[in-house]
Parts: sequence; structure tokens; C-alpha cells
Amino acid sequence: MRTPHPAELQLPGRFARRESGCLETGKEDVPSFPREQEGTDEKPVEGAQADHNGVQENKTSLPKESPMAEELEEEVEQVESDTENIGGTEEAYVFGDFNNAGTLLASVGSSPDYMLTIWDWKQEKIVLRSKAFSQDVYKVTFSADNEEQLTTSGAGHIKFWKMALTFTGLKLQGALGRFGKTAVTDIIGYVELPDGKVISGTEWGNLLLWEGGLIKVELCRAGHKPCHSGPISQLVLDEGELVTVGKDGFIRVWNFETIDAADSVDDTGLLEVEPMNELHVGRNVSLSFMSKVHDCGQPVWYAQDTNGAIWKLDLTFSNMTHDPECLFTFHSGRIEAMSVSPTTYLMATTALDRSVRIYDFISNSQLIEIKFKQGGTALTWAPRVVNPKGGLIAAGFEDGVVRIIEVYDPKGLPVLAGQTNTENAEINLKQAFKPHATAVTALAYERNGDVLATGSKDKTVFFFAVEDEYEPIGFICVPGPVQALQWSPPSHLEEEIALREKKKQEKEKAKLEWIKQQQEMGKELEEEPEEEPKEEPLPPLYIPEEPSPILCGFYSAPGKFWLSLGGYDSGFLYHCEFSSNDHQDDPENRQDEPFEVIPIEDTDNNPIHQISFCTSRLLMFCGMQNGALRVYPLQDKDLSVNALKEYWSFNIHDNDYGQIQGICSSYDDRFLITCGGDGNIFTFDILSPEDVHKELKAKIPSPRSGLEKERATEDIEDPNAYNIEEVKQKKEYQRILKEAEEKKQKKREELIALRHEFLFLLQKNQELPKHMQLHREQYEMDHRILEELDRQTAQKIQLVQKELAWEHEKHLIGLQKLQNQFRDSLEFDSVVVHAIQSNHQISTYRLLAMSEKYYQDKERPSWKRTVLKQAWKQAEKREIVKETRRTPVFEAEAEKLKTSAVQKSATRYIESKHEHIRRVVEKYDKVKAKIMKRKAEWDELYKSKPSDDYENPKDAEDIREAQENMGCYKLKTAANYRVPEHKRMNTEKKVMQLTSLEVLIHKRKVNMNKEIMSLRDLKVSVIDEIKCLVQELKSIQAALDLSERLPLPLIPQLHPDEVPEKKFKYDSDILLKFKEEQEAKAKLQEQLEGSPSSRAFRYSFLRAPSIKETDPMAQAAGARLVKTASSVVIEQRKVFEIEKAEPTEMELEIFKREKIKNLYLQETLIKKINALVINFDAELRFLRHKKLKLDVQMKIADLRHITWYEELLILKNLEKHENLFQGRVNTLTREQEAMQSKLNSYLAQMEDRKCEIVKLQECEKALYANFQASLGENNEFAHFLTKVLKKKIKCVEKKEVEREADEEDENEEENNEESSLGTDEENSGSEDEVFDDSVCPKNCNETLFQNTIRLRQNRLDIEKALTEEKKVAANLRKKYNALAKKVKVVETSLDTAERELETFQREKQQRLNELYVVVPLKLHQVEYLVNGEMPSDFSQALVFTNQSLEHLQKRIVDLHNEKIMQREIYKKAQEQHKRLVQDKKEMEIKILRLEEKCNQLIVKKFGRLVDFEAVQAHSVNIRVEELEVQIMEKEYVHSQELKEWEGRILDLQQQLMKLTKENTSKLQQLNSFCLEKQQLETKLDSLENDLGAEFQGIRTTDIKEKAKLESRLKHTARDTALLREEINLLSRRDRYAAADGVYAKGCLS
Repeated sequence: MRTPHPAELQLPGRFARRESGCLETGKEDVPSFPREQEGTDEKPVEGAQADHNGVQENKTSLPKESPMAEELEEEVEQVESDTENIGGTEEAYVFGDFNNAGTLLASVGSSPDYMLTIWDWKQEKIVLRSKAFSQDVYKVTFSADNEEQLTTSGAGHIKFWKMALTFTGLKLQGALGRFGKTAVTDIIGYVELPDGKVISGTEWGNLLLWEGGLIKVELCRAGHKPCHSGPISQLVLDEGELVTVGKDGFIRVWNFETIDAADSVDDTGLLEVEPMNELHVGRNVSLSFMSKVHDCGQPVWYAQDTNGAIWKLDLTFSNMTHDPECLFTFHSGRIEAMSVSPTTYLMATTALDRSVRIYDFISNSQLIEIKFKQGGTALTWAPRVVNPKGGLIAAGFEDGVVRIIEVYDPKGLPVLAGQTNTENAEINLKQAFKPHATAVTALAYERNGDVLATGSKDKTVFFFAVEDEYEPIGFICVPGPVQALQWSPPSHLEEEIALREKKKQEKEKAKLEWIKQQQEMGKELEEEPEEEPKEEPLPPLYIPEEPSPILCGFYSAPGKFWLSLGGYDSGFLYHCEFSSNDHQDDPENRQDEPFEVIPIEDTDNNPIHQISFCTSRLLMFCGMQNGALRVYPLQDKDLSVNALKEYWSFNIHDNDYGQIQGICSSYDDRFLITCGGDGNIFTFDILSPEDVHKELKAKIPSPRSGLEKERATEDIEDPNAYNIEEVKQKKEYQRILKEAEEKKQKKREELIALRHEFLFLLQKNQELPKHMQLHREQYEMDHRILEELDRQTAQKIQLVQKELAWEHEKHLIGLQKLQNQFRDSLEFDSVVVHAIQSNHQISTYRLLAMSEKYYQDKERPSWKRTVLKQAWKQAEKREIVKETRRTPVFEAEAEKLKTSAVQKSATRYIESKHEHIRRVVEKYDKVKAKIMKRKAEWDELYKSKPSDDYENPKDAEDIREAQENMGCYKLKTAANYRVPEHKRMNTEKKVMQLTSLEVLIHKRKVNMNKEIMSLRDLKVSVIDEIKCLVQELKSIQAALDLSERLPLPLIPQLHPDEVPEKKFKYDSDILLKFKEEQEAKAKLQEQLEGSPSSRAFRYSFLRAPSIKETDPMAQAAGARLVKTASSVVIEQRKVFEIEKAEPTEMELEIFKREKIKNLYLQETLIKKINALVINFDAELRFLRHKKLKLDVQMKIADLRHITWYEELLILKNLEKHENLFQGRVNTLTREQEAMQSKLNSYLAQMEDRKCEIVKLQECEKALYANFQASLGENNEFAHFLTKVLKKKIKCVEKKEVEREADEEDENEEENNEESSLGTDEENSGSEDEVFDDSVCPKNCNETLFQNTIRLRQNRLDIEKALTEEKKVAANLRKKYNALAKKVKVVETSLDTAERELETFQREKQQRLNELYVVVPLKLHQVEYLVNGEMPSDFSQALVFTNQSLEHLQKRIVDLHNEKIMQREIYKKAQEQHKRLVQDKKEMEIKILRLEEKCNQLIVKKFGRLVDFEAVQAHSVNIRVEELEVQIMEKEYVHSQELKEWEGRILDLQQQLMKLTKENTSKLQQLNSFCLEKQQLETKLDSLENDLGAEFQGIRTTDIKEKAKLESRLKHTARDTALLREEINLLSRRDRYAAADGVYAKGCLS
């Protein structure tokens, strides 16, 4: 059963003492109910929870039968039910505030609804409610000066509310504050000023002044420093001053008038203000709330520190101001672990606020605390076995460190000179070690105190030997993070071994007994595996995907334990035991199940998180997830379903986040302590009311001897420090490294010794004579050694390549990415082409490749192909449909042929009649079609008649085109300028303009770049050609004398910026060369250092290049040099010999001609080279001039691009509003079109109704005409029959309908007046004389009377239909009128929207006009002169193109000519109009003559005027002819049916005869079977009489014979039964056949 307790003031880290009694076992009806004791004189102890200025909260017990308890329970239940019924929010409330009058309460809810609710809390009613925001809301307050205004703030918003009275009632209207240029911030604190402004804090520490939902100014300190270094948590208006409380631990006081009148002075929106006073509360202080109280007339402020403290502050800022005083300290956040001293009334706690605190829970005070670098996660007090004084504590922290600390009384230490020990207790760090890499979650001492076990989230459990210094023993790995640790009971191991031995002995004993039983039965023994009895499979259990967490557990017996689980498996206690073969199976693969389960009441969503027992184990304490404490009384120290039914429940901690983290009882079981996630600690007295309370006092352990002489223990402050296992592994690794280095050093020394010895031998070899010296090849002991070294080198190279493959690929990808980013995006790089003889140069445009969006249109498939494909598909579908249609048509034709072939002569007459009727119908249809055609032609002619205000569409189109295109040359800056539809610009059009401009610019630049690149190619070809010419020139000059040789022209070279692509070209040779250079530098460095490797030395020595082993390429090069040198010498010798010989005259002539030829060729080649250079330079200068022109055009295009881009920005800013206006216009246009279509449909329906009414009225006239014709002339009963005809049976017409219908048409009005007159006459006649219309009077024709009755009925039907039609017409008229009104409203709205759009377009044009457009002009283009001079201000000038100006001048002449032409056209049209009017009058006279002639002919033929068209239509009675044909068809069908019935009767008679014959044969067969049966029975009787003779013969033969006879008898009996059934069946069929025959005869008769 649950017992609620009164509400308490909740402070973080609350430490309260709860006194409760009557925790007696087995008494369900004695709950413990808390109640406040008011009026006590006790003073609150420091750290205790106090209410109402010093009244300590206690807990007392009230019996359930007491009226006080019942009243309190009823009040609590009433409050709970009222709260549930009201429903202010779904989950929880965040904040609440009363108005100044105290009549209203404003509350705001948490996620998910964030509901703001205004309560009339006295009446328990909701006044107003609204959703506050879509994110977290922190605070809501009423305005102090205007109770109809509220303010809420929260995550990224502030909102201003007003309780406004609307026509629907009182409502909450919220306006969201707009941050504008200021960054969006979470607002925690704010205050409302008297004038309606609001000032709030920010996350970065500045103040925001809000006015009208906007930020008026942002306040900061001088130098743009923030007002606070962090968020501002609270703002308070106090005595004309503004006080701000910050998370940085500062409280600052500001001048209220300065802040209230603050305004921004520049575009930054910041205003610098300095505080009047400030107070720094302390370091590591984070203030969240501050409240003011008056103590003895002096104002005192109490502030709450979120780091776990309550401060008393003095904000008077005078000479007598007191320093901040810390009143209480406590854990900030939830308490992670708690433990109680085993010797005294002390307890220790730790939390993530990095502190360990020692409390005296007798005096409700904190003794001491110690701070560390990391937060605490686990804690346990060492038992007496470890420390008899009870002052040793083991604490685990979130960085994996375990610290052993000791608590002692400093007064027990020797007092040094000049010092005094005033503290009650002190904490000393005794030892610190790090066994884990992550947070320590559990600590447990072994019962004997020899071993300490530590568990962690890193899935390990460490064991330490408990000595003066804790030494590690080892660790084990577990499958998951450690939740809790508990050592097994003392006798667990011995009992477990004994239990297993007992089970083994029982199995062996049972096996021996079974063997003995088998031997006694004489069976052979075969060892077979024992088969366990098969059990029926159970239904599959639901196993959640994520395993349920183990929350807590405890041992129940050796090897057995209880567990409490969370998640899906909560709500039960599970009794489990360890598997017998747990040392063999993998823990992760085992599937153990509990052997007992106990359901726990109300724990499905509220599992048990902590379980503890008193020393006697008669009470079990359970800590719940919702912060409640349960006490279960146990009878026999064992858990059972009955034992856990009765319990006490105390709701002590917070329901939402007050999950109980620890439950401990004091060493003497007098007190119970609980700590929770809400940071609270509660203590309880576990005593009955009869117990006498003694004065108890906590004793602080005395210090160890020699403690004052010990050095301070070194703590582990680095959170990344190595743990014990990592330190051990690191030491082992360092040891291995050290051994390896020592081994390497020894090998190096050996190699150095061998190297010195080898050098000594080499030196000796050099000293020997040459013939005795050894060659270098002889130093090789075995060539295979070098081969092996080469092979190893190749393997190492492959290994290195494999190792560097990832790096190689990584760098390749990086290079590729760089190329993609910076090179591939370039379509053209900057290439500069230089002239050869001048300094002129030309460079390409550096162009980026156009994005893919510009080329998407090119990749789209051709529309012609798509159209052709669709056409082909449609043609195929049509062919398929035709084929499918042909098959049923052919089948139908085949069936028709079959039926026509089967037709008889009787059907031919019917067909001829059908043919006759068809011809008559065709003739009638032709006449009717001719009449209808004539009517349609007349209707078409009347429709084509133009109205009086008719306008020629061509003229209207010409006018519209003229208005749009003829040019209204109003200035765009004019007030009445209207932007034409086709010139209206939006974002999409502007983007298309920019895109087309960019494409055009890119195209022009690409073309120019291509020309420049072709020029570079020309230069390359010119250089190659010059090289060839210079080479040829050199060969020619070789034959000339030095004096005759002209200077060789210089060969032009390509500049580096002409071929920039070469900078990015590389190959493997270049890379290898670079690598070799690096390696050579490294080797040189090693040689200089004097420590080259032995192998490199030996290899270089053995492979040193000798004369014979030099590079073959070098040898070949040397040979070529020798050959060239020898050839030069030989040639010189020959020339010398020739010079010595004197030439002949012929030779001199030849030399002379050769010389002239060479001189000419020399001059020609030099001229050619100069011509090539000059032509190239001319090409470059021409292209440069062309590029300069293009540069001008590109600059203009860039200026236009900038202008268009600025226009695009403006259009983007206005796009939202334009879309809004345009969307509204489009919506109204669509709505207007829809309404117009509805109006047209209504008009069409009304026209149809009118036509129907006219038809009905014509039918009524025809009926009266028919009646008059049937009466004839001078009928004496005419008056009577007229009364009969016009007599009203029931009221058909209604006056309202008549009025509405009369408004529709004048003809209808006249007809209705006639009918009403007829009705009046009838009524008047009925008043004069009463007659009986059901009896025909004497001498009156009966047929005429019946005809009158029938006509009356027809008249009534016509009148009824006419009334209905008029109703429908009236309804349609109403709908039409209502819709017409709506259309007018929509048209008005559309006109308004179009005007707004037009106004917006004008404003947009004005915005665009504000942009500056650059128009470069030359002086001769300027024609705007003032007094013959060029003005300095061109603001009144217009820029026109020459074409536009010429067009305007030409247009003036065109308009003058057009005006003359239009006047001539008007005169001709006026003359034509007069002629047509005269023709119309003549045609009307001719029509009247023809109508008179027609009427005369009709009277001459019919004797009176008739409807000639009706006579033509009713000349043939087609219906009578059709009925006659139908009668003939029915007679023919009936005759065919009679013939069919006669045939069926004959068939049935023959069938009856056949069945009769079959019946007779069956009866004869039955008779023969009966005779045979009698014979067999007689024979059987004779055999039975001769029984003795049977035994005389062979017995088996008789038996077989008897069996045969019996089987034969059975077959005969079965055949007999079958025949009887068949006879009965046949007899029944005969009766049915006879009945059918009788029925058929009856039908024929």
C-alpha cells in the first residue's frame, strides 16, 4: 500500500532527516504517514531541510483508523483527482506565476504540448489556454503593471502575450519577438519594465531591450565587452535599479533610467553601458536564482549556486557591506554512490561534481569534503576487518581511478607549535591507483577483508590484495559492463562442492542399482546413453531485441541469487542459480533461465533499482525508479509470493528524476539512509514507538599513528593516464625494446670490427707488388651471396611497395582531387604569346568550364523523335483495337447468316412488314430532319446577327497590338508608367538573361582563346622552321670565308608562360631522378657522419666501376669522341695538302661560282627568316588589336552582368511578395473562371427550363383545342363538359412560384394570367352551382364524357409538370442571382488584386530604376546641348539608339498616312450602312407578303390555320404498325413452342415404354434367382443331414467346398438386394414419367 507525504521545498543536494516509526513486520494496516510538526522550537541544523524559517520537517506515524489519516488521504485523493480532471498539460509543468492580485495563475507545460494556461485557481477552472511555442519554454510571468500582459521565454525565442477581448470572447494573443540582425539566442532571464518594455539576457552575456516585439538596442560594456561572461540567468528590478545575475558568478547593478532610455547610435545596434556596482560571489560559482528577504529591517539576498551551494549576499554596496557567505554546500546533480561507516553514524557520498563528502547523519551536518579532478561513480566504506577504526573509504571515479581515502579526527594528531586543530574531521588521500580505462561502477570487499574487487564499464573486474598498500592480483573480463559486485556467502564454495559430490554419488548409486536389476533379469548389459523424458514443447517466448538491463541483485543461498530487471522484464523478482558447467560454456552462449519468479506489485513501469536488508534480514528495503522507498517485512528470511504482498511505501524522492541510487542502514540498524538522482539524502529511524530514544552521537575515527609525518600521496590527475594493465604492458614492451637494442648494438660492434679488419687487409693488398695483388673479383667468396642479397632487396622492394600501396593510392587520389578542383575546372589557362622582335604580347582569357546546367538542353532527346514514337505507339494500339473488334464482328455476321438460313417462310412476311415500317420511318425522319435543318439554319442565322455594341475582333486585336507594340514612350520614372505584360521581369527571366549573357561571353572568349592558341602553334612552327633554316645557313657558311659570313639570326625561344601546361607534366623518370638525388644527398650525409652500413660499404666496394666494367654507353660515347677527333685531324691534313697544291683555272671558276651561289643562298635564307619573324609579329599585333576591341566589349558585358545581377538581387528580395500578389491574382482568376462556367451552366439550364415551360404551355393549348374540336358546334353540354374539364382536383400552382416565374418572361406572364382567369371562372362557377362530374348526364355522349375526363387528367398532369418546371426555374434563378453577386465580389477583388500587383510592379520598377547603369558614349553621340555647350549634369538626358530614333521619326509619317486612310474607310462604311438599312426594310415587306400567301393556302386546304409541320409529323401512325408486327411475331413463336412440346411428349412416351420393358426383364431375372436360391437351400439341408459322411472323406476338401458355397450365397443375397433397389427405383421413375405425360397433355389441352 502506498502512503503519500506532504510537499517539500526541493533544493539540489537536500539533506533531510526523516523520523518514522511503526515499521513493524506483518502489519499491513499500520502505514507510516508523514506530517509536518508545526510550532516546534528546535533550531534547524546546518544542512537540514527546513520549512517556514526554521521548522524542521519530521515524519510521524498515524494509524490507518485515525480520522486525521483518513481526512488527509481524502484531501490528497481529491487534489489528485482535481489535478487529473483539469488537464493543463500532458506531461509536466515547467513554471508558474501568480498575478499581483493573486487571483490568476499562469502555468506553462513541458514537452510535447508546451501549453500556456491561465487558471482561476480558486474556482479550479481554466480561463485561457494556448500553445506557447514549439520548443522548450523556461519561464512565464505576469506584467507587474498590466495584468492583461504576459511574457514567456525559452529556447531561441521570447513571446509577448495579451489577454484581448474579441467578438468571440477573451483570447490569448501572442507576438513572437523578432531578433532581426541579432543572433537567435536562448533567453533564460528577463524582466518587464513599467512602461511595457522588456529587457532580457542572452547566451553571450549582453542585454536586449525589447519594444513592440522588436529589439530596440543591445547593451554591452565599454569596448564591446559583454555584460556577463556567459548566460544571464535572472534580471530583477529593485528600488529603481536593474540587477543582473550571471552564470559567471557576478552580480551587477545597472542604472535603470539609462537602460530604459537606451537607443542604438550606429548600425551595429550596440550601446555601451557601464554597471553602477558589481559583486563577485566566488570562483567556480554559477548563479541561477536570487531572492530578497528582510532580516531585522535589513535587506538580505539568498542566491542559489548550481554547483551546489546557497549563498547569503549583501548588495548594499557600502562601507559596511558583508562579504558573500556560503550557507550550505551539497552535491550538484544526482548522487552516484553512498556508503555508511561500519563503526559509527557517518556516511560518505560521491557524485559527478568531483567531490566526496562525509556526513554526520545524527546531527544532519556535513563534516568535510574533498575535491578531485574527475567525478565520482562508486564508493564503499571498508569493513571493520580491514580497518577496525572505521575510517577507510574506497572511491571509484569516472576516469577509472580508485582512491583509498581515510577520515580521521584531526584533534587526535599532535599539535605543532603555533597551530590549532579546529576542524571536526579531515580527509587524507592514502593511495590512488588506476585499474580501469573507463568509469568504475562497483566496489566490493571480500568478507574476510583480504581482497578488494573493482568493476567498470570496460567489462573487467580487478582484484587487489588488501594490505597497507593495495597490490593488484589480477583481473577477469566479463561479457558486459559491470553493474554491481557482491561476494558470495561464506559457505558457498564448500556447499557447492558437497552438493556436486552428492549428486554424483546419487547418479552412481542409481546406475549400480539399475545394473543389478538387469543382471537379475538375465539381460545383457549394453551401455546406452540415458534418454531424458521428452517434454512437450512450450510456446515460443518473446525475447526483446535489446536485453533487459540488470538493475540489482543479491545472494539467497550458495549458488543462488535474486535479480531485478528493467525494461521489458520489469515487474518481477527472478530467482536464478549458477550453471553447474559454467566453467565449460561461453557465458555469451549460455541460455540460463530463472527457476522461480515472484511478481511485484506496481513495478511494471517502476522497477526496483536498489535492494538492501537489515542485519537480521527481517526487513527488505527497496529503492524504486520513481524515488519511492518500499519496506517489505519478511517472516522467515526467505522471499516468497506471500511475503512480498505486504509492504510500506514512502514517496520521498522526486518522481521523475529521483531514482534511488543507494540504500544503507546504519551499523546498529537504528537508521536507514537513502540517496537519489535528485541529489537528496533522507534518513529514517527504524524504531518502534516504545523504544526510548537515546542521545546518540557520531564518533569520528582517530588518526593513524605517524600520519602527520607521512608525505602527501601522489594523486593521478591526468584522465588519460595509463591503467595498471596498460602500465604493465608498456613496461614489458619497453623491456623487449631494450633487449632488442642491446642485441642490435652488439651486432653493430661486431660489424665495425669486421670492417676494420677488412680495410686492414685491403691496405696490405695495396702494399704488395702488382703481380701479387688480388683482384676485386677474387674477394667474392661466393657470387650466390650477392645474388641472395639482390633477391632479398627485390623482396624488400616489393614489401615496401605493398606497404606504401595505400599511401601511394592516397596521394594519387589527393592529386586527382586537386586536379579536379583546380585544373579540370579550367577550360583555358592563361597563355601569354610574346612577339619575337618587339615587346608586344597577347594573353588568353583564363576561363572556367561552364557548368552542366548550360548543356542539359543539348542532351535532351529531340521532340520530333518523341512525337514520332508516340505516333507509332498510338498506331499500334489502334491496329490492336481494330483486330480485337473485327473478331466479334465476324462472329456476329456468321451467326446472322446461320439464323437467316434457318428462317422459314412465316418469318418472311414479318420481315417485309418490318421493311415497310422502316421505309415509313425513314420518310418521316427525312421530313423531320428537313424541318429541323431549316430551324437550325434560322437559329444559326439569328445567332450570327451581331449585337448593337458589336466590335470586329480583327479591329480589337489591331487596337490591342497597337497599344502593346506601337510604343508608349513614357519614362520608366514617370508616375503613370505601366509596365507592359511582356516586359515584366521576374527572377526566372532575369536568371535566363544572365545565363544567356554568360554563355555569350564565354563563347566569345573561347573563340578568341582558340585564335590565340592557333597563334602560339604558328609561333612553334615558325621556330621549328627557323631552326631548320639556321641549320642550313650554318652548312652554307661553312663553305664561306669568315669575312663573307653574315651574322646568324637568333633562334627565338618559347617563354615559360607560353607553355604553362609543361609545369604539370611529369613522368616516372623525373620522379626517379628526384628520388635518386634525395638518396644521394642522404648517403653523402651518412658518409660525412661516418656511420654507413656494412653491406652498403661492401657492395659499393665490390661493385666499384673498373676500367673494364664501365658503362657501355659511356664507352661508346668515348669511342665516338675519339673517332671524331681522328677524323678532324685527317681532314685538316688533307686541307693542308690541298693548300700546298696550286688550283687550276677550272677549279678556280668552280670555286667562284660556288661562292656566288652560297652568298646568294645566305642572303635569301636570312631574308626568309626575317620575313617569318615580321609576319608573325604582324599577326600578333593584328590579333592584339582585335582582342583589345573584344576587351572593351567584355568590359561592357561585365558591367551589364553586374547591373543584371543587382537587378536579380532586387528581384529575389521582392520575389516572395510578387509571388504572393500573383498567386492571389491567379487564384481569383481561377475562381472567376469557375464561377463564370457555373453561371453559363445555370443560364443553359434556365434556357432549357424555359423551353420545357413553353412546350408544356403549347401542350396545354393543344389540349384545349382538342377539347373544343371534340365538342363540335352547338353542343348543349358544352358548358357542363367545360366545367368538368376545368375542375380543380388539387392545388397545383403556388402564388410565389408564379411571381418568380412571371419575372422571367413576358409570354409566361400572359399565359399564367390566362390560367389564373380560367381558375377564377371555375371557382366562380363552382360557387354558383354544385355538380357531380362522376356521372355522365342523360343524352350526353358517353365517349365524349370519358374523353373529357381523360383530357382533364392530362390537363392536371401538364399543370403539375408546369409547376415543377417553374419551381426548378425559380431555384435556378435564385442560384444564378446569388452566384452573380459572388462573381461581382470576385471581380472587385480581382480588380483590387490587379491594381495591387500593378502598384507593386511600379514599385519594383522604381527599385530597378535606382540602379546605376553604365553607358559609354563618345562625344559625337551626345546631342543634348545647353546653349551650344555640353552640360555638366546629364540627369535630364535620355539615351536612345539611332535605330529607335529613326523608328520614331518614321512612325510620325506612318501615323499621318494611316489617319487619312482610316477616314476614307469610315466614309465607305457609312455609305454601306445606309444601303443595308434600306435592303432590310424591303426584305421585311417581302416576308409579310409570303406569310399571308402561306396562310391563305393552308386555309384553302384544311379549312383553318394549322401547324403544317405537326401535320407532316403525324401523317403516319407508326406505333400501330409496329404493334401489328409484334402480334404476328408472338403468334409465330407460340406455334413453335407448341411443336416443341409435342415432340417432348412423344419422347417421354417412348422412354416410358423402354423403362417398362426393362422392369419386366428385371422381374423375370429376380424370379430365376429365387428358384436357384430354393434349390441351393434344399441341397444344403441334405448336406447337413449327412454329417457323418463328411468325416469319412478328406476334410480339407469339404471345408473348401463349404466356403465356396457360403461365399456364393452371400453374393446371391447381395445381388438380390441390388435388384430390389433397382426395381423400386424403376417403379418410381415410371410413376414420375406417367405424371409428366399427364402434365404435358394438360398443357396441350
